[in-house]
Amino acid sequence: MTAAVKILVVDDEPPIRKLLRMGLAAHGYEVLEAMNGKSALELLDKKPDLVILDLGLPDIEGLELLRRIRHAQESLPVVVLSSRGDEAGKVAALDLGADDYVTKPFGMDELLARMRAALRHQLQVHGERPVFHVGALSVDLVRRIVRMDDKQVKLSPKEYDLLRLLVQHAGKVLTHKFLLHALWDEPTDTQYLRVYVRQLRRKIETDPERPHYLLTETGIGYRLRAPD
Repeated sequence: MTAAVKILVVDDEPPIRKLLRMGLAAHGYEVLEAMNGKSALELLDKKPDLVILDLGLPDIEGLELLRRIRHAQESLPVVVLSSRGDEAGKVAALDLGADDYVTKPFGMDELLARMRAALRHQLQVHGERPVFHVGALSVDLVRRIVRMDDKQVKLSPKEYDLLRLLVQHAGKVLTHKFLLHALWDEPTDTQYLRVYVRQLRRKIETDPERPHYLLTETGIGYRLRAPD
């Protein structure tokens, strides 16, 4: 029998923990609960497969706790659950290594989808697939061949590097800062990134103005749609 996927829920609000405990258990997940940062760090010894982290905790500031979790278990997927609507807070969490964020109030279906994407991303990092498929898009990471509906797509070196990076982190939000640092050796303006995103969309999207694959997270960065 396969062991249940173990989720560590870190939130100081009992109603939220109850909602998550019931919702996650109904989908076959094993749930660990922490009401503060100290308990969360202690429960890392239980080897959770993913953390759902509220940033507004009473004892340890949320971003500091995220730093400590990343230091303790570098590859552990973390989905931030936040009542903060500000983009700066979301960007800070993503730059510190969070895999995704969901803003309160949230829908359980959306949270489950973000969790599945984060878990898939972790598997992909540890065993990268040579050929990535989502919808009509395929990317052969070994032969550097991109296809849409089985027709080969010609990309410039920088366009391919951008797509490869998005493929390697499919389903995860990549911030402007992360992408600029990864793609250019020198400090570069975000406008250059937007230019390449626009060019890439013209080649892989049926309607570049309403993208299906390369999605914008307004004010934060970009996300490549993960396989279903």
